[in-house]
Amino acid sequence: MKTIVISAPGGPEVLHLLEVEDPEIQDDEVLIKVAAAALNRADTFRRKGLHTPPPAGSSPYLGIECSGTILAVGKKVSRWKIGDQVCALLNGGGYSEKVAVPAGQVLPIPPGVSLEDAASLPEVACTVWSTVFMIGRLSPAETFLVHGGSSGIGTFAIQIAKYRGARVFVTAGNDEKLAACKNLGADVGINYKTEDFVARVKEETDGKGVDVILDHIGADYLQRNLDILNVDGRLLLISMMGGAVTEVNISCLLARRLTVQVIEGQLKIFPIPMAAPVHDSTKLGSSGCSLVQGKQSAQALSVILDSQVEPAILKFKTRMTQVNSGQLSSYQKENNEFTMTLRA
Repeated sequence: MKTIVISAPGGPEVLHLLEVEDPEIQDDEVLIKVAAAALNRADTFRRKGLHTPPPAGSSPYLGIECSGTILAVGKKVSRWKIGDQVCALLNGGGYSEKVAVPAGQVLPIPPGVSLEDAASLPEVACTVWSTVFMIGRLSPAETFLVHGGSSGIGTFAIQIAKYRGARVFVTAGNDEKLAACKNLGADVGINYKTEDFVARVKEETDGKGVDVILDHIGADYLQRNLDILNVDGRLLLISMMGGAVTEVNISCLLARRLTVQVIEGQLKIFPIPMAAPVHDSTKLGSSGCSLVQGKQSAQALSVILDSQVEPAILKFKTRMTQVNSGQLSSYQKENNEFTMTLRA
């Protein structure tokens, strides 16, 4: 099969298309013929050599989510069968024609979502659901702030939080991004470049603050996030784009019984027990650069391998898989598996 490999840590020029052996599946895995793979920030970090090495036994190739058709199933797999169209969260290997995936990381494609667009769902869906709802326990009628509302995580978080009855606040860097967030259901949009989001949140909540914050900035926002959490508020950190070292006044943690949880690092502090236009073929590397620079607002990149193109040149379509609240029928969590249902 063909796959994208990294010749050495560096820029887009280190990506190459290479012929490699097909993956072999274990008894609890399925083999997927990849239709599309989404481009994530983690992929660009791994290309640069900045990302934590994948766990032992993971695919050595790029790509942490994909969609496609099941070609084979392991002996212990009962839920899936050959021919099923699915999407999946991966331990690598999405930028390949085929990928072996543990059956528990495979998801059905929701009705109304195309096979290609479904490649952009697993990472954001699993991150938002597990973080905001399973860990953060966001409930109907609570208030929710997501920083970077026009990002992939942000756009998904807006829609599901709004559907489940929360009042949704977002921050973004320009009015165009804020308009996109409002179109997805955000109640309050804050341009962090021209407004003080602390003052605006306090104004909108009569000084109480919000109940849950989903943050990827880290150090730069930590004190300000704590300042705008309501009593029993929960701060969920999923990245540290604004740095990892800062100084904070922790008295508010005790006074308002706040919870700070760093999701990936597993550090816990408990004071008490949309459809965008399609763009034709271009270089994957260029897309990776613009993603890092924050230019791919409200878009997921579905990458499609083409055996006729030159190394490191892929066809991709830039889309946003928009789950309109009017189409959304239900979200279910059964046996630790997340199922999303849409009305046609």
